Amino acid sequence: MIAQRNLPDRTQLVVLCLFLWMPWESGAQEIRYSVPEELDKGSFVGNISADLGLQPRELAGRGVRIVSRGRTQLFSLHPRSGSLITAGRVDREELCAQSAQCLVSFNILIEDRVKLLRVDIEVTDINDNAPKFQAETLDIKINENVAPGTRFPLPEAVDPDVGVNALQSYQLSPSQHFSLGVQRRANGVTYPELVLERALDREEEALHRLVLTASDGGSPLRSGTVLVTVTVFDANDNAPVFTLPEYRVRVPENLPVGTRLLTVTATDKDEGANGEVTYSFRKLPDTQLLKFQLNKNTGEIQISDNLDYEETGFYELEIQAEDGGAYLATAKVLITVEDVNDNSPEVTITSLSSPVTEDSPPGTFIALLNVHDLDSGQNGEITCSISENLPFKLEKSIDSYYRLVTSSRLDREHIPSYNITVRATDGGSPPLSTEARFILQVEDVNDNPPTFSHTSYFTYIPENNPRGSSIFSVTALDPDSKENAQVIYSLAEDTIQGAPLSSYISINSDTGILYALRSFDYEQFHELHVLVTASDSGNPPLNSSASLSVFLVDQNDNTPEILYPALPTDGSTGVELAPRSAEPGYLVTKVVAVDRDSGQNAWLSYRSLKASEPGLFSVGLHTGEVRTARALMDRDALKQSLVVSVQDHGQPPLSATITVTIAVADSIPEVLADLGSLEPPQHSDASSLTLYLVVAVAVVSCVFLAFVIMLLALKLRRWHKSHLLSTAGDGLVGMPASHFVGVDGVRAFLQTYSHEVSLTADSRKSHLIFPQPNYADTLISQDSCEKKDPLSLLDDAKCPVEDSPLVPVSSIFFLSMKIGGGLNFRLVAWW
Repeated sequence: MIAQRNLPDRTQLVVLCLFLWMPWESGAQEIRYSVPEELDKGSFVGNISADLGLQPRELAGRGVRIVSRGRTQLFSLHPRSGSLITAGRVDREELCAQSAQCLVSFNILIEDRVKLLRVDIEVTDINDNAPKFQAETLDIKINENVAPGTRFPLPEAVDPDVGVNALQSYQLSPSQHFSLGVQRRANGVTYPELVLERALDREEEALHRLVLTASDGGSPLRSGTVLVTVTVFDANDNAPVFTLPEYRVRVPENLPVGTRLLTVTATDKDEGANGEVTYSFRKLPDTQLLKFQLNKNTGEIQISDNLDYEETGFYELEIQAEDGGAYLATAKVLITVEDVNDNSPEVTITSLSSPVTEDSPPGTFIALLNVHDLDSGQNGEITCSISENLPFKLEKSIDSYYRLVTSSRLDREHIPSYNITVRATDGGSPPLSTEARFILQVEDVNDNPPTFSHTSYFTYIPENNPRGSSIFSVTALDPDSKENAQVIYSLAEDTIQGAPLSSYISINSDTGILYALRSFDYEQFHELHVLVTASDSGNPPLNSSASLSVFLVDQNDNTPEILYPALPTDGSTGVELAPRSAEPGYLVTKVVAVDRDSGQNAWLSYRSLKASEPGLFSVGLHTGEVRTARALMDRDALKQSLVVSVQDHGQPPLSATITVTIAVADSIPEVLADLGSLEPPQHSDASSLTLYLVVAVAVVSCVFLAFVIMLLALKLRRWHKSHLLSTAGDGLVGMPASHFVGVDGVRAFLQTYSHEVSLTADSRKSHLIFPQPNYADTLISQDSCEKKDPLSLLDDAKCPVEDSPLVPVSSIFFLSMKIGGGLNFRLVAWW
């Protein structure tokens, strides 16, 4: 007969067990709760926020979370209430089997403090399992000659619960021939036996059916039954006997499947079928039945599944030997599994702070690591290490946790990220190891200023550049990243010729390209000096500077300017005088010109473009001197015109022209007479006035000739004295006199005696001017004379060249006359 099982009232059971939870702290690092098994998901376990001293809303903000290794998470934190609740079904029997105390341990991490607290939860048992026999039926064969009092072993029931909820008692259905006997082993486990009370008589009753009931002590009470069928056989008076009552064997866990462990042997003195012994497992859980295989005829035990020390380190098997006459014997086989180093360590990254700023001080927290090895003993002892060339170190924390911290300063510009490998090695032989890798990013701080490739730059640009054109580009590099590497360019404030630098040059703040804001003129300034500053966008910003020199290249943008002969401003025509007795090469006049450009653009050359008498005069290519090319003849006209071109050497060349009018005559009266014949008087009233003017000129000429004679006498006297001194001296050779001296590369006339007579036909008055004579007896120094007009009159001894001796030069006499017809006549004489 099979007893009916009692169904538990789950609701009443939960209400009964909820009061059992009891939170308390063990020291400052441990919290403990108690909770019954089989609670619904989401059931309250404990007020973890109160035990941590935090408000429920602070849990998420402070990074409070559960960290555990390996097994499925059974508990979780309620995000709103801050309570610890069940995350799923909690089965005590699955977790702890029949251990007296069942503890589930995990850690709670408070991330902002990097603090770990241990939480132990005791899972209490409820009566959720009924006692259960391995088989629902049991057949027992008994010889009819068995004496009363003989005991026959009955199957034991198994109840996974513990304590009062575990198996408590056995009951046997009423019978005239059998009773139930309960025995207790040394370990306190009870087992039932069938006791023969009266002698059996097969002929009277060959088959007996009994019901064995196993009950626990839980509330409600649960029970299990097995149907026992007793078959009465004829007499078999010898039972099998094992060679040993207990067999022991030690095996390593890495034995391959199919390996023979041992062989059990039982003998029976009977003969025939009563002496044939068969072997079988007795009272063996299903999990162990999968691990081992028993040959029923030979008693050989083999491994049928892999052994795992970390799962079970010890097996207790009970072997039953039965002969053909239904006699039984039992023996125990104790199998000890020895651990081998077959499990590599496990490394779990519990917390990681990435990125980390490069200015973090040594000792800054990087990561929290948990290490574990399923092996035991020395095989489970773990050593953690990282590469020695990294600026990090490992520090031991509580339990099996390690803290990874910085050991020195970081530099993102040198190494922007670290590929960190944590190696965990156990103490087995050979040792096994596991590596955990993660990448740590280094966050940049603004610790590097922008840097130019050079501290100074220079460039050349032509003048007359277009406005807005690019003239140069500078680049500064910043090894930082993001905004710390974003370079902004600017120009330092300065002034050029009283104007701010920003009105001449600007710079693109992003690219560093410099632009000209106006067209530059080489004749105004030759060079610019700029200070470029490069600043990054960090906080605070860093900067550096570089100097830039911009040199202007001259362009041929100025035409030559003719200084002499100057064009009259009153509409008259200037005339140069050349005596008819002049020999070839006679210096008539000199065209003087300058060019504001420099270099090749200022090199001037002089050419004759047009002449009224070709071949009569020549122009010096580089000096501008107008000389007679041949001797003057009577047939040559009195008035000669010569067009002189002055051209520079620029590309393209620029030029200017001047028309030189030359009067050919031996004396001033002749010039005046010829001029009178050139232009007859237009009015009879002016004839008398002209006569007076001619007389006046003749008188002036006489005075002038007398002065010349006196001057010649003085010069001859001085020459005679100097000749005597040179003869008595060191033999120094006198230097010949020159007619002109070079000034700054331009041949210019020295000053003259000049007499100008202005005559006007419309006026009855004559205006005669005698300027003070100017003497130029010395060479001219370049420094002082560059600042003056090349044709300006020089004072005596104002422009000496170094300490050269005085060189006498010829005096030049000009006589200029302006006649009423608009002709300005200039008479020049040299000596």
